[in-house]
Amino acid sequence: MFDDYVEHAATAAGNITYGTGALLPVRYEGFEPSPYDHESERENELGTSDNQHTGPSHALAPIFDIGRVQYSLPAPLVSLVVASDVLAMGLSSNFIVLIELAHADQEIKVPIPRKPAEFSIYKLFLDPSGRHLIITSIEGENWYLFRGWKKPKQLKTFKMVIESVAWNKAALLSSSHLTSTREILIGARNGTIYEAILDAEEDFFKSQERYLNAVFSLPERQAITGINFDFFPSIDPKKALVVAITTSRIYQFTGTLSRRLDEGGRVFGTLFAAYRDTAPKISELPGNIRHSELHYYTPNSGQSQSLPKEIAWMTSPGIYHGTLNFQSTTDDFIDGAQLFPYPTNSMSPSLDFPISMVLTEFHLVLLYSDRIAAISILNESLAHEEFLPLKHGEMVRALTADPVRKTYWIYTDQSLFELIVGNEDRDVWKINLQKENFDVALRYAKTAGQRDLIFSSHAHALFKAKRYFPAAQAFAQCTVPFEDVALKFLDVNERDALRSYLMLRLEQTRKSDLTQRMMLATWLIEFYLGKCNELDDLIASSSALYDVENVKTERSILEEDVRRFLVFHKDDLEPDTIYELIQSHGRTDIYLFYATLVGHFGRVVEHWILEEDWVNAIDAISRQSNLELYYRFGPVLMRNAPRETVDSWIRQPALDPLRLVPALLQFQLAPRDPLSPNQATRYLNHVIFEQLNTSPTLHNLVITLHASPAAGSPEDDGPLLRFLAAAPVDPLTGKPYYDLDYALRLCSETGRIQPCVHIYSQMGLWESSVDLALEKGDLELAKLNADKPEDDPQLRKKLWLKIAKFVVQDKKDIKMAMRFLESTDLLKIEDILPFFPDFVVIDDFKDEIANALESYSAQIESLKNEMDDATRSAESMKEYIVGLKNRFITVDAGERCSVCTFPILTRQFYVFPCHHAFHAECLVGLTKEYLPAHALRRLLTLQDEIVKGKAGSVDRREALPIDGNAASGQPGSQRTLLSQNFAAPTQNGQRQTNSIGRNLLSAGDRLRDLIIPDALVTVITSPAGWIPGIGGAQRSALAESGAGKRLERLRSELEDILASACPLCESVIAGLDKSFTKGEPDTTWEV
Repeated sequence: MFDDYVEHAATAAGNITYGTGALLPVRYEGFEPSPYDHESERENELGTSDNQHTGPSHALAPIFDIGRVQYSLPAPLVSLVVASDVLAMGLSSNFIVLIELAHADQEIKVPIPRKPAEFSIYKLFLDPSGRHLIITSIEGENWYLFRGWKKPKQLKTFKMVIESVAWNKAALLSSSHLTSTREILIGARNGTIYEAILDAEEDFFKSQERYLNAVFSLPERQAITGINFDFFPSIDPKKALVVAITTSRIYQFTGTLSRRLDEGGRVFGTLFAAYRDTAPKISELPGNIRHSELHYYTPNSGQSQSLPKEIAWMTSPGIYHGTLNFQSTTDDFIDGAQLFPYPTNSMSPSLDFPISMVLTEFHLVLLYSDRIAAISILNESLAHEEFLPLKHGEMVRALTADPVRKTYWIYTDQSLFELIVGNEDRDVWKINLQKENFDVALRYAKTAGQRDLIFSSHAHALFKAKRYFPAAQAFAQCTVPFEDVALKFLDVNERDALRSYLMLRLEQTRKSDLTQRMMLATWLIEFYLGKCNELDDLIASSSALYDVENVKTERSILEEDVRRFLVFHKDDLEPDTIYELIQSHGRTDIYLFYATLVGHFGRVVEHWILEEDWVNAIDAISRQSNLELYYRFGPVLMRNAPRETVDSWIRQPALDPLRLVPALLQFQLAPRDPLSPNQATRYLNHVIFEQLNTSPTLHNLVITLHASPAAGSPEDDGPLLRFLAAAPVDPLTGKPYYDLDYALRLCSETGRIQPCVHIYSQMGLWESSVDLALEKGDLELAKLNADKPEDDPQLRKKLWLKIAKFVVQDKKDIKMAMRFLESTDLLKIEDILPFFPDFVVIDDFKDEIANALESYSAQIESLKNEMDDATRSAESMKEYIVGLKNRFITVDAGERCSVCTFPILTRQFYVFPCHHAFHAECLVGLTKEYLPAHALRRLLTLQDEIVKGKAGSVDRREALPIDGNAASGQPGSQRTLLSQNFAAPTQNGQRQTNSIGRNLLSAGDRLRDLIIPDALVTVITSPAGWIPGIGGAQRSALAESGAGKRLERLRSELEDILASACPLCESVIAGLDKSFTKGEPDTTWEV
């Protein structure tokens, strides 16, 4: 707009002022008293103060404000129109000035090519889009200017003084590129209505005025000062309403158009043709006013299809105002028409007609020669009056409005003013409140104080009208003291409405106001319970005045409301207080529901136990997760409903069975049907066998329950025996988890023999178990226990002998004894013969003896066959060993030693099945590296035995050298074994040998160093029977002697050790766990 150029005028002396009292601060924290205690005070406040409930900012903001536009007119201003932020001014110098308010610093001046003496501008008419401008003159000459044109064009066929123009708003606002005005209606001074179309598109053969057609003429031929038309797009697109006014009449034309608007062409001919013989709807307000205006107010004026809501007509008696109703079924489309008289001015008592007017949403703004006055449409009062800051001799022209942007302008012949609508709806709430239009008043209320006053007034009005439930809702939204409202409803005995009020106040109270919320919630519970009891009384009375079924339905709904309330507001209630309150009203169902809701299941269980309803008590425990209730109520439930109790325990695997032991023991004290199963042992069996509990306490308790006198007679040992036989055992010790000594003592005290026998067997006391079974004469039980020591055949036989002795001597039944022998393979007839009396007749077991002898004969024959088979196997093995000596392998002449790589045939060698070949000395050196310690020790022993044999057979000084040279006077250079250095010279050779052996065994890690490959090779490579250092005759004699045979045996054993396996192949396996490096590890690679 012209914001940068608007100078706001100071308030003139004639302005209406308002009260300055400020709104009382609202400090609502709970139930504090309100400043509006009585209805009379509220009425006084409404009548005396306007800004009391608006706040300082709203009190200072005026409804309207006038601002002077800082623009210098180059010539006196004649006419001004504004549309879509485009301002067009007609000057007396016949210039048209166009300004786009978005670019207010840029103005366009378009001259009219006429001299002022020939052409005087009368009015300007601008379409809603701001593109088409019609200039009319007093002389009846008219011009047309389109946006962007440098000069206007004369409308040569328009030979009339135009008073008003009705634009096609729907078409003009729907397209921004439309060059045509489409169908428009023109009201002329001669009282004729014209239909015309103007088009700015250049056409050589056509002028801008496409056509001009007179469609209707008023009978009185008065000037048509205002005209407008609208369509019915939602009802009938071809139906239209045309409203035209003169200074004293208003006409309403309605009908169907010739064609749709989007089809183009002449469209209003058919509508007006219907009124050639029929008069339209006319309203007349005669007077002597010289100028009249027609104004519409459209809420969504920027939309092309929007319809106007209100209409205003400036007449001589006053302002004719009404609401347009496009749904009307009559020919009158103006509803609620009323006449607003012109306000009187205290400075000028005579009636003063306004020069111009505009219609806003809530006011009629009237322009006078020196001031403006705004009349409220809501209450017809003068809402605003302000004098214009005029210069001397300045003449006010008119008041105009932008129908799209809703801006308002006042212009004189010398100045421009903008009428700023700042706070127009300031008093709307108060006016509607006075009219008791509370919903509308609330919609326009801007502050909390205003809304509070509206709710308070509405509540009192509803209460006075005895509409208590709506009154309760209204009271809950205002700050009327809580106590006053509660007493109001209690005085009229409207407890249901009070309950609704309390509910709403509870919802509005802050979470932090714990005390207030608790009090409200508790009081509501009291109301709910009282109402439930009241309905119960009505149902019980069965009075004919009430429909019992309806009352029952109401009670059901109310009880459901109570439960829902408890669910939503359980955090606002104090449990102990609520319990007492519910119990005082005797509402057991609600008591149980609330206890379940807040998790106080103990109260629920206690209630059912007091009622001796054990099933519901168990069900209440089962529905919650607190295990303490199982332990707490277990004893009493186990005494009265053991089966159901155990079922609930089994369904809860998280229970600690040890904490249920007191309840299980209580079951033993309670009287029960002997035919019914023991529920305590049923639960313990489930814990032990299903949950795999290993607690000795529970295992011992099972035995206690089975062995106790209450479990049955001692002869009925089936359950106990089944448990003892199936009881799990500790995998580490192999013994059951129960205490064997305790179980044995308990069973002995109660006279339960079979369990004692089983326990003896569990303890490994097989003889005691068999003796006890035989003592009681239970032969089968004794047999069963005699077979249990499976890993001790001798003990089994001993136990069976005890049983046999019992059968023979105690039973004295020979036939039974014979049958007894058939039941075991450990005893023969000869084993039990000693137990028979000396003078027993053999006829009774003659057959058994014969069978035994035949069995022995068969066994002897079987052993003989086995011996023959063994002999044949030994002969076969001897033949195989002899055949091994004749094995051979082919060696190539170029074969090389796998160690030294010299030709293999140069010295004595060994060849293995893997085709590895070694010289004898290379084999010895390689083999000793991987031989285990025991083999090395044996090798050293053989080495020493060979040395010892040579030393005992010949004197070293007389022996010839190995190379065959004769002995000289000096001692020979005969080599000796390194191992001889470990023996001290003694007189006794045997003692010396023993000492060497001990030193060899203690050498430890030096075993491999003690082996001398050369010495061993000499022995291995020498011919059979040859001994180094001994001549031929002596060798023959020595070989035939025992020493030679012994040496040959040692050499054979030595070869067995060295050549038992290929050292290369064997060393691969033996060296898997050895390091790749020798000596100390290399630490240079450490990170």
